[in-house]
Order: sequence, then C-alpha cells, then structure tokens
Amino acid sequence: MKLSRSIPFLDLVTPHLELEDDLVSVFKTALKSAAFIGGSMVEQFETDFSAFCGTRYCIGVSSGTDALRFALMAADIRNNEIVITVPNTFIATAEAISQSGALPHFVDIHEQTYNMDPEKLREYLEVRCEIDDNDGRPVHRVSGKKVSAIIPVHLYGQPADMDSILSLAQRYHLTVIEDACQAHGAGYLSRHKSTWFKAGSMGVAAAFSFYPGKNLGACGEAGAVTTNSEEIARKIRMLRDHGQAQKYHHDMEGYNGRLDAIQAGFLSVKLKHLPKWNKQRQECACRYKELLGGLHGIILPFEPSWAKSVYHLYVIRVQDRTKLQKQLAENGIAAGLHYPIPLHRQKAYAAFDFAKCELPVTERVASELLTLPIYPGLSGSDQRRIAESIARCLNA
Repeated sequence: MKLSRSIPFLDLVTPHLELEDDLVSVFKTALKSAAFIGGSMVEQFETDFSAFCGTRYCIGVSSGTDALRFALMAADIRNNEIVITVPNTFIATAEAISQSGALPHFVDIHEQTYNMDPEKLREYLEVRCEIDDNDGRPVHRVSGKKVSAIIPVHLYGQPADMDSILSLAQRYHLTVIEDACQAHGAGYLSRHKSTWFKAGSMGVAAAFSFYPGKNLGACGEAGAVTTNSEEIARKIRMLRDHGQAQKYHHDMEGYNGRLDAIQAGFLSVKLKHLPKWNKQRQECACRYKELLGGLHGIILPFEPSWAKSVYHLYVIRVQDRTKLQKQLAENGIAAGLHYPIPLHRQKAYAAFDFAKCELPVTERVASELLTLPIYPGLSGSDQRRIAESIARCLNA
C-alpha cells in the first residue's frame, strides 16, 4: 500500500522558490553596493512597514527579542520595576523584561482567546497592589516593587483586548508595549474609538519578530519596533547601534542590534505579498472551522467580533493531546505544541518562585493545546485529510 504524502507543519520552501528571482536580486544589489549594514534597503523597509502598521516610525533591529527589550529600555522602564505579561507565550517575552532590568509578573489568560484576560489584570492591580500616593502608580504589596508597564501578547496572530488593557493602563499610569511578534497585519476594532487599528499601533511601542516562520519572515533573524513616539524611535536607533547618536559619539551604552540590509531587502520583497498570504491563512482557518466544527471533543479558535486574526498559528484544544498528535504523526501529519510549559513553570525562572502563582486557565490549557498546520498554499485536500484523521482519533 502506498503511503500518503506527508503534510509538513510549515512550508518555507515554496514561497521562497516563487520569489527566488526577486530575493536573488536583493542579494546582487547588496553585493554591488557593499551596503550590508544600514543604508537605503533598511530605510525603505522601515518606511514601508511603518505605513503598513499605521505608525509614524519603524526601527529595524536584529530580532524580535531585541525589539521588545529595546522598546522597554527606550520607554524608560527602570531596574526592578514590574512589567506585567502572560505566561502562555514564548520565553522571549519574559526574557526581554528581565534582560532590560525589570521584573516579569504574570496574569492569567482568557479561556477563549488565550490572550491576556483584562479582568485578571484588573484584579492584579486592585487586589495585589496598593497605590503610591505620590504618582498614583501601583506597588506590589508583597515585594514592594513598583508596577510600570504591561506587555499584552497578540498570540497566534490575534490581538489582545486592547481597549480594556489601555483603559486600565491609563487609570494606573502604566506604559503599554505590544508584543506583536506573531501578529503582522492583524486588526483590532476599538469600541472606544469606533476604528480599526493594526496590531503594533496602539501601545507606546510594539515589537515584531521576522523569524523565518512568521507571517512576514526574513531569511534569517530580524525584528522591528513600531511607535508613534519620536523620542522612543530616537532612543532605539541609538540602542541598536552601540548608543551612537552619530559615529563615535556614544550618548549611552547600547547594543549590536542592527538589522542587516540584505534581510531588510528580503522583507521589503515579502511585505508586498503579506496581505495575500494573510488572506490565505484566514481562508485556511475558515476551512478548518467548516471541517472540524461538528466534531465533539475539540475546541476551535475563538475570534471575537473586534478582532481580525492573521492565524500565525491555528491552535485547537483537545483533552488527550498526546494521543491526537501521535495519530496525526502516524498519518504523516506534523502538528506542533505552543506552549506546553508555561513560563512560570520554566526552570529558567525557578529563582522567582513563580510556580506558586495562581494561573488556573494557563495551567489547564497548557496540556490541551495542539497546533495544526496552517500556511499559504496549504490545500483544501490536505486540510480534509487532517480533519478526517482528527475525526478518526476522536471517534476511536
């Protein structure tokens, strides 16, 4: 019996072959100019991506982690101040906080969206903190540390509920920095302003990753910060380049966090295709909903009316995840895990004693979430095969 062709978790080969001539042209341009660091290709991408996101500035950096760390530093988040985020995310979110000198604290996620639950954020600020009479900002009751910022993560390509988060931030004088590393082009309808916003345009700054597997991915490492603040943009330009305001004039200690010109050129080529690719991902998500919607024992992604997800990942919830993942693998279908061990349970943060945190939703879903293949070019026949394999497993 002939085995069926395997279905990969992600296809990074096909789109690069389709764009091969344009990508090679970028490389040839760099060879002829020797402008490998900075220059017109970086500036062009920054201009194009800021326009795409609806922000005044975009600053290209070397990774999404650098983008988030530099955004925190440029926003003057001080050493030992608390930054609130969620544990259901990649470790880079918390790394950026601790590596900038601040302290990560976690609030639980929403049962349906898996993003930051604004009610849990409100509860943290009202119950676990007291208000400093001098500046009106929260102080954590147990540690005595001041809370300074919130990082909502637009997980799996879907925006967090920014109206609610921004309202709390305004009430408590907190800075909001978006982790938009998985949300290139995602949309958010502000009920307060009756306007759609792009992910990355609502906080004081936002971090993007262009890791190759992202909706907009480089051919290597790359990232960017978007912001409407001229001052934050100025500081990040210095931070990425050893603190230089101009060559050999160092206004601060900085980092080697610049965006390679070749990667910027690749990203400019791909950015033109991103709306089409995002639409194809959304179509795949609709097809999954049709194919899987009638099955018992599975919870599909929930997309609120105020969100337009770009489905960086398509994550389902099922009781026996291990069994289903094994069944899919036996049928030549690759599935992924995002994120099986929440950050507060990671060994890297054992010294913080986060394991005592009460985060019941995160704890519950961490063992139940399974990521199905989704990417531009995933065929309807492949999705039907995936759905049939899931149905067989659930009905077994």
